[in-house]
Amino acid sequence: MLKNSQKLSGFSWQVSFLNLLFFHFPFFSFVFDNVDYKTFKGFILVACLVIIMLVVNYFVIYMLFFLSRFIGKLLLVLFFIINSIAVYFINTYGVIIDESMIGNILNTNYEESSSFFSVKLLVYLILLGILPSIYIIRVNIMKVTFKKFLLTSSLSLVIIVVLVFANASHWLWIDKNSKTLGGLAMPWSYSVNMSLFYIHHYQKNKKEILLSNAIIKDNEKSVVVLVIGESARSQNFSLYGYKRNTNPLLSGVQNLSVFRANSCATYTTAGVKCILEHKNTDALYEILPNYLYRNNVEVIWRTTNWGEPPVHIKNYQTREELTPDCKGEGCDYDEVLLRGLKEQILASDKNKIFVVLHTSTSHGPTYSKKYPSRFEIFKPVCNSVELGNCSHQELINAYDNTIVYTDYILYSLIKELKELNDYKSMMLYVSDHGESLGEKNFYMHGIPLSIAPKEQYEIPFLVWFSDDKKQLKPNSILSQSYVFHSVLNFLGVQSPVYNEELDVLQ
Repeated sequence: MLKNSQKLSGFSWQVSFLNLLFFHFPFFSFVFDNVDYKTFKGFILVACLVIIMLVVNYFVIYMLFFLSRFIGKLLLVLFFIINSIAVYFINTYGVIIDESMIGNILNTNYEESSSFFSVKLLVYLILLGILPSIYIIRVNIMKVTFKKFLLTSSLSLVIIVVLVFANASHWLWIDKNSKTLGGLAMPWSYSVNMSLFYIHHYQKNKKEILLSNAIIKDNEKSVVVLVIGESARSQNFSLYGYKRNTNPLLSGVQNLSVFRANSCATYTTAGVKCILEHKNTDALYEILPNYLYRNNVEVIWRTTNWGEPPVHIKNYQTREELTPDCKGEGCDYDEVLLRGLKEQILASDKNKIFVVLHTSTSHGPTYSKKYPSRFEIFKPVCNSVELGNCSHQELINAYDNTIVYTDYILYSLIKELKELNDYKSMMLYVSDHGESLGEKNFYMHGIPLSIAPKEQYEIPFLVWFSDDKKQLKPNSILSQSYVFHSVLNFLGVQSPVYNEELDVLQ
């Protein structure tokens, strides 16, 4: 039984050990999978990482409690609570808590975050977060003298420095895997990466970089509808050779072209940004809807999702704004994006119209709740948010049903565009990123692109024209940047930033 009254040094070692024991199994699983620990060098590296982890956390805890026991307890309780939730997601979905995942988390709304709740999450929270927190709150920490603090902290720093330089031969390996290691070390994964996210977010959003002015070359009535898919991977589209018929409607559509493509990132905010910008960059350039709107094109944005860069247009419509005028089962799903769209296009007094439909159809973990019941073609399906508890086939069935539903939405959209006789029309469907469905024990998305499996970045890129005389280039693999320049060309918008090499049109 742990004593209720503790010396600061002993308490710091206890908490550091608990932190290592409770929250670093994924960290050392990665190390053991990537280091030959049976060799002397490998064994030394693993041993040093254990000691460094213990000593670093010990040093921070010791310093915090010396400065303020109240703040120390508050932060430790917060760390254990967040650690328990973080390690649940790491163990359950195979995620890594790096800067990109922090952005993904912070851009998640209540509807999406609530879908992750499970009994298993509650167990993690209670056993690994709340119970240790009760002990931390109740324990009485004995004071230490400044001389004792100085001696202990100095010795800790010396040990850390010695161990770091003793592993100089492994620096390259650590640097190569720094994103993964840093994303699995608690509590540093989220505390450091959250700070980096806000620093970079502030820098990016200081001011949007405006692009050079454009002119509209003709008065021909033209409409482009860009459908941004969510978590759709090309591997599960029968249009790409998938053995199941997940595209029964689109497979019979004329003038539909299918391109292989890779996403710029494995999470929504970066993927959507890349789709809307004229080139893949970390800078915040004026995105396509803002650029077209500023240059006298009618722009309509409809969304059931989130995570896009700032959109500066008049007609921005969310699910909540579209639902009141919608009737039927489809109004609870992404079909709501199509309700009244044709009428809205016809009501415009402009000849050039650009529409963005930002969907959420294939976002996990609750794939089975993303489509109406009549689209549950493949059975049985996974209904659990703990994807690892479902059989692989149940998970695939639920996900494939979301693709069948996507097929229906795109087919319905094309059908409506065909009815706009006075307009020449173009539809683009591009996903923000792909999705892992248990391959190599990865689930969902968000793995850093440098180490991400192909399932998380190989995406569908579909193009449809109302004019069967339109010619497309024989491209091999496209990037998301092709959207910007292809839209400019089709709408007849002449711009200095137009790049002919990133255009699907001849």
